[in-house]
Amino acid sequence: MDISKKEFLKIPQTAGVYTFWENNKPIYIGKSVNLKSRLNSYLLPNLGAKTKAMVAAAQKVTFIKVNSELESLLLESSLIKKYKPKYNIVLKDDKHALYIVITKEEFPRVITCRKLYAVSHKQAYGPFPNSTNVKSILKMIRKVFPFSDHKIAKKPCLYSHIGLCNPCPSEIHNNQNLIIKQEQKKQYMQGIRNIKLVLGRKFNIVRNELEKKMNRLSKLQKYEEAKIVRDQIKTLDYITQEKISVEKFLENPNLTEDVRKEELESLLSLFTVHGTRFNSLRRIECFDIAHLQGVSATASMAVFIDGEKESNEYRHFKIRQVKGQSDYDSMKEIVNRRIKNLDRWDKPDLIIVDGGLGQVKIFNEICKSHNILVVGVAKHPDRLVFIDGIKVKLQGPALHLVSRIRDEAHRFARRLHHKLISKAVLTQGA
Repeated sequence: MDISKKEFLKIPQTAGVYTFWENNKPIYIGKSVNLKSRLNSYLLPNLGAKTKAMVAAAQKVTFIKVNSELESLLLESSLIKKYKPKYNIVLKDDKHALYIVITKEEFPRVITCRKLYAVSHKQAYGPFPNSTNVKSILKMIRKVFPFSDHKIAKKPCLYSHIGLCNPCPSEIHNNQNLIIKQEQKKQYMQGIRNIKLVLGRKFNIVRNELEKKMNRLSKLQKYEEAKIVRDQIKTLDYITQEKISVEKFLENPNLTEDVRKEELESLLSLFTVHGTRFNSLRRIECFDIAHLQGVSATASMAVFIDGEKESNEYRHFKIRQVKGQSDYDSMKEIVNRRIKNLDRWDKPDLIIVDGGLGQVKIFNEICKSHNILVVGVAKHPDRLVFIDGIKVKLQGPALHLVSRIRDEAHRFARRLHHKLISKAVLTQGA
């Protein structure tokens, strides 16, 4: 499209990668979590000298929508590496390119380094266009698989206290109990192995192994350990949503829209097989509740329209705290408040509840008189739970869509919940 305010009004507010072109050659490639906001910033008068020169030289701009921040980071890196645009100075100058490196030590560290060192290193991943990208990737991975970036010391590092270096190599090295030491070292090395697989984009191998481990721990009735692994799986699923190759994006710039259409058709087909028919699945809402042992309970309503998240339609609910109140009571309160706003917030075609048959029944009691279908989603999620108790396995595009919707509802519910918890802690401290 042309570089103008009129044309930029058409740009969606989603994550993606954009390219400025001069004489049919890419001169700058960037990424953003909000394409519309980022590209419109290039129309502002107070641009830096380099940016101003680039925009003046450019004749048109194109963009590619993607599914997640991680995907935009990887796609941007691939395109810059492929085309080497003249205004992407950081990557064009090899001495500035960054790599993620896993060292060859008794307790391998995950660090970053420049190309001059990384080229001779067999366990190097990259290059990446700048340090911000590398930090974002490592931050995401570290939440799933804690790692060390420091040398052995006398005491465990600061990150070990917040679970981001766990078990800490310093703690393992100084442990006098040989049996515990061996177990901790085995745990740490397994984490490093998983990090290598994730950086190599072998997500399915990691996920399958984690799922086997979780099931094994559950059978041994080690439920606390199984829960930790389950949380790893959930976080891994969130940061490694279906990745699409650079080549596919280049062949079809409208690929994201086509993927969304395929996901909706797949979900519609699943409902048809169950005997439920829709004229459309234009608006889908998902509800989730977050609380800590009943304290500061909140709920979220995530909204997807035509398969795309519609953040402006999201709603938070601060649940009224009543003694002895259960999750079911909270659910009943939320569905009643939602139906009261049916005209003002638009009517959903489908409501997804993060839970099983009990939660579905509560929502259905209120929603059935308004002809709104309610289903539950359970286990990772890979099952839809219908009001008749039948569970339908989710696969392929339908699974991708439902997972994305459920994850958004979960993230949004926890955001308000964390704010309320922090406020309560500060109030008590005062």
